[in-house]
Amino acid sequence: MNASELKAKSAEDLQQELNSLLKAQFGLRMQAATQQLTNNTKLRSARRGIARVRTLIHAKKAEGTTK
Repeated sequence: MNASELKAKSAEDLQQELNSLLKAQFGLRMQAATQQLTNNTKLRSARRGIARVRTLIHAKKAEGTTK
């Protein structure tokens, strides 16, 4: 998901997106542990997606507290 698409989402939608990304990351880690993961770049993209969403959540919280 693009950063521009994420910026348009509300804080609740971002939290749901974060939960789905965390579940996906867990599944990918389990696949990697059992030697079933063939594309290791999926782990990296999941990790970066989680970081991107967490950054936006934090920015929205900081924006809400300053106003």
